[in-house]
Amino acid sequence: MIDALINIAVGLMIVIGAAFSLAAAIGVNRLPDVYSRMHAASKAGTLGSGVILLALALHADDAATVMRAIAGFVFLLLTAPVAAHLLAKASYEAGYKLWDKSVKDELITRIREEKESRQHRSEQ
Repeated sequence: MIDALINIAVGLMIVIGAAFSLAAAIGVNRLPDVYSRMHAASKAGTLGSGVILLALALHADDAATVMRAIAGFVFLLLTAPVAAHLLAKASYEAGYKLWDKSVKDELITRIREEKESRQHRSEQ
């Protein structure tokens, strides 16, 4: 009875993880600019992969496999948002434009302030 419940839970988690991964893939293909594509890939892709790794941990009988799956999940949660942030900032500084219908560009004022403060420090 417990084995059947675990198998149902694992199956549901795999389907949920695959749905989030599919949403990430659709977002990467359909969204208009590099920043929104990166957002879709990092958020939904991380969640999808993480849920599938947790399903593996629930299904595995071996403690080493469970620990590896949990470590992989934690690694994804810690690294994917940081990597997406750094890639977005590098893309912005490289000159990739926001979507034409974007409402607000909050980063441009911060970059200008940083440049002005660097110039002010170099003049002193």
